[in-house]
Amino acid sequence: MNIYLLGATGRVGREILKKAIADRNHVTALVRAPEKLQVTSDYLSVIQGNVLDEQAVRRSMSGTSVVISALSTDKNQTLSKSMPHIVQSMEEHELNRIVTIGTAGILNSRTRPGLYRFQTNESKRKSTVAAEDHLTAFQLLKNSDLTWTVVCPTYLPAGEETGEYRTADSVLPENGTKISVEDTAAFAYKELTENTLLHKRAGIAY
Repeated sequence: MNIYLLGATGRVGREILKKAIADRNHVTALVRAPEKLQVTSDYLSVIQGNVLDEQAVRRSMSGTSVVISALSTDKNQTLSKSMPHIVQSMEEHELNRIVTIGTAGILNSRTRPGLYRFQTNESKRKSTVAAEDHLTAFQLLKNSDLTWTVVCPTYLPAGEETGEYRTADSVLPENGTKISVEDTAAFAYKELTENTLLHKRAGIAY
């Protein structure tokens, strides 16, 4: 695969990058600060640029075959502002498959039908700003013609890759409380090719 990776300097993105390179897939990473990557490989092309720059996304996506975004949310609404550029660039380059990292907050509530977890007491976060940014990005994907999967982890501590996690369609696995960065990255990377949850939000937890 020729993977287009966003968020490569983040916690999940770094782990995805390691796995992709180990499997000898070529990765093109668009990053604002290449010096933060601290990874070199013949299978890695690093392009300096901002995902909020439509032209930068369009140019750097050329020659790739699938997209995976591990972008984090911030107070500037990076996710919701960048997703239109990503979708449009994929359509222009005739790419179809995209996997993104979301948050458990945008999964469906188990106790209150019709609401998202972040809208109920199932979510422990007091602020909804991040979840709302993730939700807008998800809705943009949902309304596109792309083949998408949004991986939605709950609490994300550093840990190790165990391979022993649970996933669920559009909800958090029952009584799930955490999932390691490493297992989240492993599932997202695997989903690029195994395609088990197409057009789904995938809740993931132990």
